[in-house]
Amino acid sequence: MLFDQEDRTLDDDLLTEPPPRERRTARWLVVLAAFSALVLLAVGAGGLWVKGKVDPSGPPGEEIAFEIPRGATTSAIADQLAEAGIISSAEVFRWYLRVKGGGPFEAGQYQLAKNSSMGDVVKALEEGPALPPAVSLTVPESLWVEEVATRVDQIEHLDGARFLELVNSGTIRSKFQPEGVTTMEGLLYPETYRIEETETEEDVLRRMVSTFDQVADEVGLGDAQARVGVSPYEAIIVASLIEAEAKDDGDRPKIARVIYNRLEQGIPLGIDATFYYHLGLERKGTGLRTSDLEQDHEFNTRLRQGLIPHPIAMPRRASLEAALNPEPGPWLYYVLQDPRTHFFTDDYDEFINAKNRAQRDGLIP
Repeated sequence: MLFDQEDRTLDDDLLTEPPPRERRTARWLVVLAAFSALVLLAVGAGGLWVKGKVDPSGPPGEEIAFEIPRGATTSAIADQLAEAGIISSAEVFRWYLRVKGGGPFEAGQYQLAKNSSMGDVVKALEEGPALPPAVSLTVPESLWVEEVATRVDQIEHLDGARFLELVNSGTIRSKFQPEGVTTMEGLLYPETYRIEETETEEDVLRRMVSTFDQVADEVGLGDAQARVGVSPYEAIIVASLIEAEAKDDGDRPKIARVIYNRLEQGIPLGIDATFYYHLGLERKGTGLRTSDLEQDHEFNTRLRQGLIPHPIAMPRRASLEAALNPEPGPWLYYVLQDPRTHFFTDDYDEFINAKNRAQRDGLIP
């Protein structure tokens, strides 16, 4: 019996102790588990490190001026940002752009905060550089070039006399300005312009002329001959007359039709605004005298037939469109019937009655 007990004990030991191969496999599993744990720990730590670089702790710091020079690569910009303390790592930023996307970025001045998240920096750079300091220059319709120069002179760093000198020099021209025409009346577009501190009188003049040309192209001024039987420049003259006369947009196409009807029938236009242009700024809008109407000159539209030599006012889009799209009608006369709108007719007696009413109501002198 004792032998049997020892025999059973020996058999139990043999059964509970793993074979050598299994013992080696178990050891490798333990090593692999430990290694995996280390890898996961390293990845987690690396992830936290990268996250700290991408989105650093704490609020953004002070805002500073940051300039991207022309031709700078995205990699070079990353180095600049890191050197300025805006981002924490140029290398991580480059990887961030590869993963998230972004760039190239526009050259110019930016306001960026130190210790910013990379997402905020990319968003700010993609919005583009801040606009340089500037002032507004409002140029209303109906002005003469001389009046535009006065407004330009009110901009601190610009000189109205220099602007007028450039206007008269002929060095800057509209595409719609015929050869031999030196005046730029009617060829500067009425608009509110943003004038930067670095811009010169020449820059401002070029912008006004190019804006006019762009608007004129958009309304189809180049097709004037086919549409209304006058040259593009003559259509600008008509638009300037409309601008000087109309107060309401609805009247503009009708005034255009009156002008074309009178031209076709050889009737003088009889537009008082042309007299004021001849008399000069000191008389603009002051009222016409009998002696003013009797002077024979190329702007006397009561004595002379046809169009005046050049525009007398800066027409806006609505007047250019009206000059190219006159409203069909037989009208030959118009007169104010209230402070904004005109009464139109082709009957002279009806016109005289309407004119008397306008005088009685104080609408016209």
